[in-house]
Amino acid sequence: MDHNLAVLIDGDNIPSAYIKEMMEEIAKYGNPTIKRIYGDWTKPHLAKWKGVLLENAINPIQQYAYTQGKNATDSAMIIDAMDILYSSKVDGFCLVSSDSDFTKLATRLREAGMKVYGIGEKKTPDPFIVACDRFIYLEILKDSEPDEKDTGDSGKGGRKRQKKSVDKITPKVIKLISSTISDVADEDGWAFLGDVGSLLQKKQPNFDSRNYGYEKLTPLISSVPKFEVESRSGQNSRFKLIYVRNK
Repeated sequence: MDHNLAVLIDGDNIPSAYIKEMMEEIAKYGNPTIKRIYGDWTKPHLAKWKGVLLENAINPIQQYAYTQGKNATDSAMIIDAMDILYSSKVDGFCLVSSDSDFTKLATRLREAGMKVYGIGEKKTPDPFIVACDRFIYLEILKDSEPDEKDTGDSGKGGRKRQKKSVDKITPKVIKLISSTISDVADEDGWAFLGDVGSLLQKKQPNFDSRNYGYEKLTPLISSVPKFEVESRSGQNSRFKLIYVRNK
């Protein structure tokens, strides 16, 4: 059964170019029954969002910037999130922002038993990332990023540049995977890959094989000589079960 999710988007610091891939990613985790985006729609920097809102059934919430230098959008989004929480209509939240101001909100929602997914750019501060159950970087969802000269609505430019190179698998990443395998391994050192993936996510919410150029965890682990991968036939199952261990 699909979990019902409330998708709340901070329109002030999320590029509209990612919307299609972002909604496809969210659909993997549940049914987005509430979809809202917050911002001051009288401002020109949100113009690019207007064309994609109807296509994705996202409800724009107007929030005027009453005071210079204060982010009224954050406050409106936080208040709405708490109203939705107390309505008991959803099982989880997807907070789309690269702003650390939502760290406390993510923590509070999890305290209430909600599943919290965060989506933002790689510049997102660590406190917000670790406050979520899972955090997905926008950059890994798209094969190309908008060019700096992309002027969007003006009809000029619109060129794309290739996405920046993927993150390297550093010794720190290898150590994280190795210790996680040890944590869930049996007496022979073998660990079911599904358990390894789940624990990696709990230890580091932004861990994603796509950050390193791999669609799945299996090829990522297979690419590291330190690990051994074995495929086993499951009982009464057509599917192969993947086990890994430290060499």
